[in-house]
Amino acid sequence: MEHKPFTQRPAAPFVTSTLQVEANSKLRYSAKRTMQVAQQLYENGYITYMRTDSMSLSDQAIRAARTLIEREYGSQFLSPGVRHYETKVKNAQEAHEAIRPAGESFTSPEAVFAQMGAEAGKLYDLIYKRTVACQMADARGTNTVVMVNAADATLRASGKTIEFAGFLKAYEEEHDEDDPAAEKEAVLPPLASGDGLRTDKAEPLERATQPPNRFTEGSLIKELERLGIGRPSTWASIVELVLSRSYAFKKGNALVPTFTAMGVVGLLEQHFRNYLDYQYTARLEDDLDAISRGESLSHDYLHDFYHGEHEDGLRMLVTKGEREIDPRIINGLPIGEHNGKIIEVRIGRYGPFLSDGERRAGVPDDTPPDELTIEKAIDMLENASKEPESLGLHPETGEPVYLKVGRYGPYVQLGDAREGSKPKMASLIAGTELKDVDLAHAVQLLSLPKNLGPHPETGEKVIAANGRFGPYVQSGTETRSLPADKSPIAVTLEQAVEILKQPRLRGKGGARSQTTLRELGVNPATGKAVKMLSGRYGPYVTDGEVNASLSRGSDPMTITPEQCYELLAARAQQIADQGGPKAKKAARKGGGAAKKTARKKATVEA
Repeated sequence: MEHKPFTQRPAAPFVTSTLQVEANSKLRYSAKRTMQVAQQLYENGYITYMRTDSMSLSDQAIRAARTLIEREYGSQFLSPGVRHYETKVKNAQEAHEAIRPAGESFTSPEAVFAQMGAEAGKLYDLIYKRTVACQMADARGTNTVVMVNAADATLRASGKTIEFAGFLKAYEEEHDEDDPAAEKEAVLPPLASGDGLRTDKAEPLERATQPPNRFTEGSLIKELERLGIGRPSTWASIVELVLSRSYAFKKGNALVPTFTAMGVVGLLEQHFRNYLDYQYTARLEDDLDAISRGESLSHDYLHDFYHGEHEDGLRMLVTKGEREIDPRIINGLPIGEHNGKIIEVRIGRYGPFLSDGERRAGVPDDTPPDELTIEKAIDMLENASKEPESLGLHPETGEPVYLKVGRYGPYVQLGDAREGSKPKMASLIAGTELKDVDLAHAVQLLSLPKNLGPHPETGEKVIAANGRFGPYVQSGTETRSLPADKSPIAVTLEQAVEILKQPRLRGKGGARSQTTLRELGVNPATGKAVKMLSGRYGPYVTDGEVNASLSRGSDPMTITPEQCYELLAARAQQIADQGGPKAKKAARKGGGAAKKTARKKATVEA
């Protein structure tokens, strides 16, 4: 076993870019939505101005944060000296202080939740905790590599143990889960050489160099800031413009470029390359800043931009472009060669389409350009040339059922189109071959979404459906994707309920890993085993059905099992009050500490 001590400093208070990044990563708020909610908080007097690139805090804010830390967490969690932060962004204007709770004392997140609702409350909670954490003591711990001898195999586990939580008591910065390089390290319990361990599972892991992941809104804004493109007031609008002009679409949390974007970028690279250079936009920001400071004249700058001085101006480039630009070449994006001919994607008035001589096939808008292979293109062209196939008559309605191929792929249709009404349609489930679709299968597809019955705990109906991003089940606000071996046609109510109990999948193909910190025994009131896990927002306790976060200030390693049972009971009662299953009351054991913990507000681990 190897141990390496480490010290971790808290992150700086929020500026516009880091708030947008963190809200996107933790709360799944878009940049636009983050700024809208932040504006509401600012207008209601809960936070300072939210368009800023300054990391500095006023003396008033520092006093408020340090007073709160000493009162809520204890003096041992207070940083020995006042922490000051400086921005490293070029040309930062720093006209305002960092984004922080307003006033001489900070309003509690609970009060904001009550006054402005959950959406604003969650964002304020981030700002509140980040501001407090920046004046707290460093976290200390040990990076650990453990070698476990199991029979004739040696297993390896690595992670970290936290010896002093420091600022982590209040806040932990989120890592971009779509970035493999930023993978969050697992939290390990205290270990020593010679300890006996129970190995729940062992996974062989193959490591390979991965290409960069797609941008999220948060990581794109971070990159714009690094390159000096835009300002705090414009980053959200830049991202929104890219999406609204259909230069990109969102797949999960990732931003995927469209074929239209590929065509536009190709045009700019060939004929307007200067304007596509990252440094050009950064220089433009510098020039505009110089004009605002009175160091340059706007008229002179606009004259040079349009007519040119040291290089071709916009007027000359456009004139040359009108003579030289061939729309057919610009709009053609080659996919590959088939039978001696180049198959390409062309950008038409109604979106992208495949072209192979006289053959045409529409390309779904949500098709990532890098995933359209020559094989897929050939299949799409061949399917598009097929005539609609009649599968027979619907056994209940007597209407004809057709198998068709449209712009968004193959689908089945019930009845014929009539003026003023649209026939019912249903897309094929991913992986289904056209040859395998018969009348019975088509009727099942047309029956979706299907009501499986009431949820045994909440009473809300459980439905199975096939959506834009694949098959899924839903009950109330809870939605889960179906695994590959489950079809929305065949899934049962019992199977759907079990799937809905699973943690929500996040990121690229899997749920965020959760480390067991402690085994807390069996709750005598419920008969269920209770564990303490390391979750996204810190430690929480669970009995497999109910999750409850630890109260603020609780030490996950010293809190008693009885106190944890009380937390679960309080959360279960909260769920019951909201119309969920009735809570079982836990017997009180212990004194005032447990009772105090039970009165604290517990929240579900997301």
